[in-house]
Amino acid sequence: MPSTVVRHFTYYPATRSLEVEFVSGRRYRYAGVPEDVATRFREAFSKGRFFNAHIRDDYGCEELSRAEPSPLVQVPEHT
Repeated sequence: MPSTVVRHFTYYPATRSLEVEFVSGRRYRYAGVPEDVATRFREAFSKGRFFNAHIRDDYGCEELSRAEPSPLVQVPEHT
């Protein structure tokens, strides 16, 4: 089921960074996110609910500009 809150996210295990793009177009990078949290986020039925309960207030973040490309190397997600 597509999320009505989260448009896309990418996890970078080498840096433990999670980049989240919301349907509003706003993008954030969360630091220090463990891989198991990113995995549970990917598997969550409700991405928005999981994000609010387990990521939003638990990890430091910075807002990225809408056009700013990630300086991190893209790592494909494993399904």
